[in-house]
Amino acid sequence: MLFAGAVFATYLHDLNPVIWKITEAIQLRWYGLAYLAGFVAAFFMLQYMGRRKLWVLEPGKAGDFIAAMAIFGVFIGGRLGYLFLYHLPAAGWNTLLQDPLIAFRVWEGGMASHGGILGIVIFTWFYSRKHKLSWTGLGDGVVVVAPIGLFFGRIANFINGELYGRVTDGVAWAVKFPLSLVHEPMEVQYRVKMACARVDSHLAEYGERMSVEQVAGAARSNPDVQEILKSNLAERHPSQIYEALLEGALLFAILLYIRLRFPRAPHGTLTALFFALYAVFRIFGEQYREPDSAMIWVFSKGQFYSVFMLIFAAIFAIIAWKNRSPKGSEF
Repeated sequence: MLFAGAVFATYLHDLNPVIWKITEAIQLRWYGLAYLAGFVAAFFMLQYMGRRKLWVLEPGKAGDFIAAMAIFGVFIGGRLGYLFLYHLPAAGWNTLLQDPLIAFRVWEGGMASHGGILGIVIFTWFYSRKHKLSWTGLGDGVVVVAPIGLFFGRIANFINGELYGRVTDGVAWAVKFPLSLVHEPMEVQYRVKMACARVDSHLAEYGERMSVEQVAGAARSNPDVQEILKSNLAERHPSQIYEALLEGALLFAILLYIRLRFPRAPHGTLTALFFALYAVFRIFGEQYREPDSAMIWVFSKGQFYSVFMLIFAAIFAIIAWKNRSPKGSEF
């Protein structure tokens, strides 16, 4: 424990979100690689389940399904979810009218997992109607692999140093995130920026106008900036890792076990479990995450939207109950 405290408690996050910078506009980022890894892993997992008759779709069709789901479900749903659930309520609804292209600038950040999940629900419904498949049977395969993407996404959030946790009371694995400077008192922000300007010539050009992102960028290569941040930033929970383990690894393990242990479970069973467990894990994990938007009563937005997922879980549980007998519908 003493060793863990010595290594992690004072760790200043200095990971670079960019893997390979080609130009200012063209960059290979960990966030994009995380999406790719999630889709590739999902493809192989769905192929495996298809071959073992654990999914309603034939294994040879998994590739086309994943590609279409990525575009129409994950990306469009995730982006619109971010805009309508998080960004526009804070920035103003007329922002979209003034700058419609904001909906397409995904490289600037902004994807919402709740929006992506809703996008997948809608996409699978249309896909099942077109191909005359059981919607809930199709969904039962998708929800098994969805946590893989959630896992990689949360790891990418950590690498980006974003969506960080709340201030800790001294856990051994605490992290100091440069981007969290925006949550420090104004006098601390001013002191840090002025100190950074004195030790970094590039930051000195901006003075008080320097952004938190510029400070974080300088911290990746300038030891003096790192020391300033270490001395002034609060230690925080690495909540991205908590969520990766809960919403990703643990949820995947539970759903895969049930899929393998009960291959004839009624259609809708796994979908109901996914919505219920994701909601519970998200509500719990948000206790350690710094709210990235305005609270809704006593709930963070992530917790508030997760409550509605419990309603979806109940609906799919009822569908699974109706599908339990041979006379049940294949909805």
